[in-house]
Amino acid sequence: MSTLWQNIQYKMLRSGNKLNLLIGINVIVFLAINIPATLELLLTSFSRPSMISFYADKYLQLPAHLPTLLIHFWTPLTYSFMHAGILHILFNMLWLYWMGQIFEEYLGNKRTIGLYILGGLSGALFFLLAYNLLPAFTSVNAAAESTIVGASASVMAIVVATATLLPNYTISLILIGPVKLKWLVLVILVIDFLGTVGPNAGGEIAHLGGALFGFIYIKQLQKGHDWIGGISNLFKSRSKLKVVPGNSNKNTVEFPRQEEIDRILDKISQSGYDSLNKQEREILFRASKNEK
Repeated sequence: MSTLWQNIQYKMLRSGNKLNLLIGINVIVFLAINIPATLELLLTSFSRPSMISFYADKYLQLPAHLPTLLIHFWTPLTYSFMHAGILHILFNMLWLYWMGQIFEEYLGNKRTIGLYILGGLSGALFFLLAYNLLPAFTSVNAAAESTIVGASASVMAIVVATATLLPNYTISLILIGPVKLKWLVLVILVIDFLGTVGPNAGGEIAHLGGALFGFIYIKQLQKGHDWIGGISNLFKSRSKLKVVPGNSNKNTVEFPRQEEIDRILDKISQSGYDSLNKQEREILFRASKNEK
C-alpha cells in the first residue's frame, strides 16, 4: 500500500505531468466526498440523503443565485473539481487525458493548469450571466435553486484549444474511424448548444463558456499574446548564466524565437501538423521541451 501511495505521489507531484496532477485532484476530491457518504448511508438508512453529500454540494457547487454566490465566493473555482457521479468523472477525465496529451505535445505543459482553471471560470461566468439575464431563466427565477458541478467547462477549454491549434489532427473513434478534431468538436458544440434548453441547461451553457475561452486563447496565442504563459513567466526565476557572444560550440542548442514559433503555429492552424517540414518540427519540439 505504501508503494502504491508513493507511486501516486510521484505521478501527481514530482513527475512534472500536469495532467496527472489535475486528474489526481479530481479523483481525490470525488473519493473524499463519496466514500464517507456511502459509508454514512450504509450505517444509517437509504431513505434519507447523505449529510456529507448535502454539505459538499452546498459549499462546493456553483450557485446561480448571486446573494448565495457572494457568501460562497470560492465556488467558481471549486465546482470544476467536483462531479455528480462515477460516469461523470470518468468521461471528463478521459477527455482531459486524451486531449490534454495532444495539447501538451505541441505547446508543452506549463499552460495546462492555467487553461483548465480559466476555462472553468469562463464557464462559471457564462452560467451566471445566462441564469441572471436571459428571459428564459429569469422568468421562472431559475437562479434561486440552480447549481452546476463538474470539470466539463475546464475540459472543454482544453478540447477546443487543441482543436483550434490542430484542426486537421486526426484521431480514431470506435465504430466511426478516423475523424479530424475540428469536426469532432463541432459536433460536440452543436450538442451542447441544443442542450441549453434541456434539463442540464446550466451545465451545457458552462461547457460553451469554457469552449469559447479555449478558442480565444489559442487565437491570441497565434498572434503572439500568451495570456497563460505570460502569467507563468512572471514567477519564473531568472537564469544566472550569461550568454557569451561568438560561442562556436556546435552542440549548443539555441531556443527558437517567439516569432518563429508563432509562424509555425499559424501554419499548423491553417494546414495541419503534417504540412510542417523537418526543420519546423524540430523548432516546435525544442520550444515544447524548453517549456516543460
